[in-house]
Amino acid sequence: MQNNENYGIAWQGDDKPYEASYGKLMMWFFLVTDALTFSAFLGAYGFSRFKFPQVWPVPEDVFTHFPFIKGEYPLLFVALMTFILIMSSVTMVLAVNYGHKMQKRKVVLWLSLTIFGGILFLGSQAWEWGHFIHGDKGGIATKTEFVCHVAKGKKLSSVYDILEIDKYSDDHSLKYFGLDDLTDEMKSTFDEQNINSLIEKLEEKPEYNIRKADKTILTNEESISYLKENATAILVGAQLKQNEYGHRLFADYFFFITGFHGFHVFSGVIILIVILINTIKDTYEKRGHYEMVEKVGLYWHFVDLVWVFVFTFFYLV
Repeated sequence: MQNNENYGIAWQGDDKPYEASYGKLMMWFFLVTDALTFSAFLGAYGFSRFKFPQVWPVPEDVFTHFPFIKGEYPLLFVALMTFILIMSSVTMVLAVNYGHKMQKRKVVLWLSLTIFGGILFLGSQAWEWGHFIHGDKGGIATKTEFVCHVAKGKKLSSVYDILEIDKYSDDHSLKYFGLDDLTDEMKSTFDEQNINSLIEKLEEKPEYNIRKADKTILTNEESISYLKENATAILVGAQLKQNEYGHRLFADYFFFITGFHGFHVFSGVIILIVILINTIKDTYEKRGHYEMVEKVGLYWHFVDLVWVFVFTFFYLV
C-alpha cells in the first residue's frame, strides 16, 4: 500500500510536476519532438546515401576548402566548426553553473562567450554554404544523369586545372560556364562548346583522364571516348536541381538539413541575446533564480548534440 498522501490524485497544474518546473518539462517535450524531426531527416538521408552508394559524393572530395588559404584540406574547416560549437556548449554549462551560484557577472561573461561562439559558427556555415554553391572543381553532366569528374592519374583534379582557369578568381564562372540571360538554345550551344574544349584539352594533356560517377578511373583514350558519347554539360557549384559533386539528392539534403540546423542555431543565438539583456537588467536576480538560463542551456546543448550527428552523417560516413 502506498504511503504517499497524493497517491492516485491527478496532477492539478502545480508549477513542479514530478519535481520539475513546468517550464523545464515543456522544454523537454519540445526537445523530444525536435529530436524526432531531425531523426527523420537524417534517416531519409541515410536511406538515400546507401541506396546510391557507388555514385554518392565522397565528403573528403567535396569539403576540402579552408577560408583564406589556397589548397585542399579535407574536412579540416568542418572539424573547426564542430569544435567551435562544442566549446560554446562548454561556455553554456559554465553560465548555468554560475547562475545556480547567483553570480551575475560570471553569467554575463559566459553567456556572452556562448553567443560569440554561436555567431562564429553561423558565419562559418554561411561561408561553407557560399563555397558549396560556388564550387571549386567542376563536374561533367552525362546522359545517365550522373556526374563524372576530371582526374590526374588516380587523383581527383578539377575542370579548372585542365582548362587552365584560376578557380579562385571571382569571375571564372562567367567566363566559361554560362550567363544568366542565355536562352535554352544558347545554353545548349554554350554547353557543347565547353565539352568540346574539355575534350581538346584531354587530347593535349594525356596525364589527365576522367573519373566516372562510380569512382572508376578511365584511361585518357577511354575518357575522350566517354565524353564524346555521354557528356552533356559542365556543371559548376551546387543548386537544388543539379550540382558538380554528384547525385543531386546530396545537395538537396545538405541545404535542407544544415539549413534547418542553422535556423536552430540562429534562433538559439537570438534567445541567448534576450537572456543576456535580462541578466544585465537584474531580471533573474529579482526572481531569485536563473532557471531561464538553465532552460535555454538545455536547448543549446540539444543544438550542439544534433550537429554531432549531422557532422557524422554528412562528413564522416
